[in-house]
Amino acid sequence: MVLLCYCWFSDLLLSKAFLACRIEGQPEHLLCSLLLVIADIVSALLIRSTGQSLHKSYVQHLEALDLFKFSEESGMLPSGDIAALVYLWNPFTIVACVGLSTSPIENLAILLALYGACKGLVPLAAFGWVLATHMSLYPAILIIPIILFLGYGPDAPPRKLFLQRSYRKCGTSSSSDQYRKTEDVTDPLELRINFSWRRVMQFLLWTFIWGIYFLLLCDISVKQYGGLSEMFKRTYGFILTVKDLSPNIGVLWYFFAEVFNFFRDFFLIVFHVNILFMILPLAIRLKHRPGFLAFVYLAISSMFKSYPSIGDSALYLGVVALFVNELADMNFSFFLFCGYVGVSLLSPVMHNLWIWRGTGNANFYFATAMAYACLQIVLVVESVSAMLNHDRKLRKITTAQLADGKS
Repeated sequence: MVLLCYCWFSDLLLSKAFLACRIEGQPEHLLCSLLLVIADIVSALLIRSTGQSLHKSYVQHLEALDLFKFSEESGMLPSGDIAALVYLWNPFTIVACVGLSTSPIENLAILLALYGACKGLVPLAAFGWVLATHMSLYPAILIIPIILFLGYGPDAPPRKLFLQRSYRKCGTSSSSDQYRKTEDVTDPLELRINFSWRRVMQFLLWTFIWGIYFLLLCDISVKQYGGLSEMFKRTYGFILTVKDLSPNIGVLWYFFAEVFNFFRDFFLIVFHVNILFMILPLAIRLKHRPGFLAFVYLAISSMFKSYPSIGDSALYLGVVALFVNELADMNFSFFLFCGYVGVSLLSPVMHNLWIWRGTGNANFYFATAMAYACLQIVLVVESVSAMLNHDRKLRKITTAQLADGKS
């Protein structure tokens, strides 16, 4: 019932709050600001709860692998609290809220989907994903991390370690113990190895239900403006065709302003398909870490978005903070921090010199956009490398334990 009310009020709030002239003598922006502040606070709470679930699951899996001493020696931090603070106190989050951008609403929908998938709340995960995809096209790729969340559970070490551990148990136990362990479905090793197709099918069913419900609401709302076809043309079509070349923090506006019209369709396909090319390899390599995979997808989509905003960066920077323990050995952390600070300071300066004062040109502002894109690339590459190195370290420790047990 709560979800139905939220779904019904979402269009009402987004349409009326941003167009209202005055409510009881208060300026129109106060209602918008209140809505966005609430969205950011709820998003931070969702990040915190998701981080606590990921942390608890990670500790349980380390205990199942007899690697809890490794976590104690490394000094695990409360990732959920850190991620919530990073999201709330991020200047990008504050600026997006002050600027009355709809990014906080979109971020809330994405985090709602990830939270529901992490907690195993299938209807909530489906609702969040459908709402996020309804507001923007790019969250559609998050269906893969959500399915992995529901199928395998939260992030954990590679499945190979659990298989080795289960073989070791079978080899060192009696036949009766083996039978008992086989029947014990609550064993975290067994739960991690098996894939739950039941939850995935439930998610697809709820996705279909929520999708039909949203389409019916949209059909009623936009019927007098041309129907659903016109809505898709002005939303998804606008994103895919990149007709508005107004300067933003992305790189597509400058590229398509310079490219010949003859090659425009070709490069549109190249830029959009480039995201799809990365989905499958990353999903295969990081299928045991759906939460981290969601961060990678969010960062990549932020790089290749037609019309990105700093709210996108606020989201993936908050999500990556959920993995502060695994990414403790990541390289170039200080360089990335200084780079984001520098781009945040230089970008509005260059925009002012070019657009308002007329003392610069497009290259001034585009240079900061290129630097911003390069920083995102470095962040994705180094974070993925650090996560793989962390898994490699766990694999070495497990292999050493197995060798000691055999000897």
